[in-house]
Amino acid sequence: MTKTAPEARAHMKVALRGFKEYVSLNRQLPDEILLTLSNLTDPSPVADFIIAHLPMIAARKQEVLEQINVPEQFKFINKVLDEEIEILKIERNIEGQVREKISRTQRNFFLQEQMRIIKKELGDEGEEDFSDVIAYRKKLRKLRMPKDVRQRAEEELEKLKGMPMMSPEATVLKNYLDWMLAMPWGVTTPDRLDLTEAERILDQDHFGLKKPKDRILEHLAVLARVDRIRGPILCLVGPPGVGKTSLGRSIARAMGRNFVRISLGGVRDEAEIRGHRRTYIGSMPGRIIQGMRRAGSMNPVFLLDEIDKMSADFRGDPSSALLEVLDPEQNSTFSDHYLEVDFDLSQILFITTANIKHDIPLPLQDRMEIIDLHGYLHHEKQHIAREFLLPKQMREHGLRDSELSVAPTALDKMISSYTRESGVRELERLMARVCRKVAKENGGDTSKTMHVTPSKLHGLLGAAPYKDNQVEKGDRIGTAVGRGWTSQGGEILNIQASVMKGKGAIQLTGRLGDVMKESAHAAVSYIRAYGGEWGVGADFVSKFDIHFHIPEAATPKDGPSAGITLATALLSALTSAPVPADIAMTGEITLRGHVLPIGGLAEKTMAAKRAGIRKLLVPAENEPDWLELDKPLRQGMEAVFVENIADVWRTLFPVKKGSNRTVATPPQDGASH
Repeated sequence: MTKTAPEARAHMKVALRGFKEYVSLNRQLPDEILLTLSNLTDPSPVADFIIAHLPMIAARKQEVLEQINVPEQFKFINKVLDEEIEILKIERNIEGQVREKISRTQRNFFLQEQMRIIKKELGDEGEEDFSDVIAYRKKLRKLRMPKDVRQRAEEELEKLKGMPMMSPEATVLKNYLDWMLAMPWGVTTPDRLDLTEAERILDQDHFGLKKPKDRILEHLAVLARVDRIRGPILCLVGPPGVGKTSLGRSIARAMGRNFVRISLGGVRDEAEIRGHRRTYIGSMPGRIIQGMRRAGSMNPVFLLDEIDKMSADFRGDPSSALLEVLDPEQNSTFSDHYLEVDFDLSQILFITTANIKHDIPLPLQDRMEIIDLHGYLHHEKQHIAREFLLPKQMREHGLRDSELSVAPTALDKMISSYTRESGVRELERLMARVCRKVAKENGGDTSKTMHVTPSKLHGLLGAAPYKDNQVEKGDRIGTAVGRGWTSQGGEILNIQASVMKGKGAIQLTGRLGDVMKESAHAAVSYIRAYGGEWGVGADFVSKFDIHFHIPEAATPKDGPSAGITLATALLSALTSAPVPADIAMTGEITLRGHVLPIGGLAEKTMAAKRAGIRKLLVPAENEPDWLELDKPLRQGMEAVFVENIADVWRTLFPVKKGSNRTVATPPQDGASH
């Protein structure tokens, strides 16, 4: 035996004691391992045996087994054993704590169940041991629920009473009862039926917007005569910034009702409207029921914002789920998937908002009363800026009335040269910029006063991004002024046409959509067929290439209403006849030259008025729409109603005296369009 033998045996004894403790703590190792180990007496085999049963990777084990120095082997073994024993003790401690908690919970559960069963056998079962059930029943007695809803709530309470309170099913059931009892069953707020006061509140909050205000006053007038009418479904359609959303809040204030707003922009899940069934984890009612809970009454003003921006995917179509909500014949028995009882929505005044009417599904449009809101006129913006926006921004920026004054001429220039919008949001941002400049200039001195004049606007707001007049001066060949409509409001389009020697190629630029491209081809076809009356031969397409362009080229454009403008610009280019620059036109044409009606007449008229145009060519079938426009919008504007393209060209290219040229009326469409 070598001189290291005593040291090796000492290490072996320490390792054996540690390994026995390790085996006793590790349930994965059988006790028979210790019997096998007791038959080994030599340190080297003992070390090899222990290493084989330690939790190490094979490569590490092999490295230790190849170690010639036995004491070094045992040093490593003892180190590993100490670490593993400590880990096993911690695990055993954690398991003990968990087991103790579970056993305590199970013990309480079994004791409660035994107590309940014993009391039931003795005939002494009462509700004193069901505090949650007692609380729910007290709430239930105070609510004016419909009979069927109360019966459903009683049934759910009986289920809750008969199940263990600590079970997952009881938690789901209590959440359901919380929602059921939180709804405003039978609670209504009295309507303010004083029409004069309601009109005063509406006018105080918003300038203009005559149509929706009149509709609300009509509703209140009818409410004063009858006890209850089904709530109307109003849809406010107009460009951004004209006050659609804030008008809903003002209507609620004028009627004395609670107000709820939910945004539907980007909603694509049907469950957002109807809710999830209780079988799903984390299920909740839909937004309608959630909004009614927040409202706290059965007759609030309920605003559904951005109804035109919903979409559909594999989770369903939320617009279809809204059909029941917005149908006066059905919404008295609206059923949410979570509540699973009928809920009366018929007393609600629903107001929806949208930027583009055509993006609202037709079945939804059929259930709503559409009210078109055009943008604000110049004088309306002046009034809003002076009476509402400027005082509001001065308050928000901590400015006193004496620190800032804006001249009417400066305000006029801000509207005409620094904004080009239908609403007033950009104008309000300009007001905020001016207030920030004043706050910075004055610092802490509140005695200074800044008078904003037109000459100071450049220093405060920078260079004006818009010219006073968008239309070029003077008559032009190959250019006609059209009117377009976007979700932002009306726009003026300078439609240009050029002809050059070629073989009939038609080029369209300016990011035109498919419908507008088709209108351009229809214009070319019409002039080929009937341009002879205006001195244009049908063979011009074989001699010339045609190029249509509509600036600004970076802005997408589409729609059929540029048909007569495209045809006019092309005829001007072919005949070198100038088009008057102070006349704007709009209308779709057919291959027979008939001018079809257009939409967005108010916005297009406003854009023309803003650009300084005073004469408009309007489809004859839009004459009723023209007469419905506000008088201030029509004031100073001359409308010429045209039925076909020949009427347009008679107005633009009158026959000079002494000329033998005659204008023939092209064939008309035989059937209705």
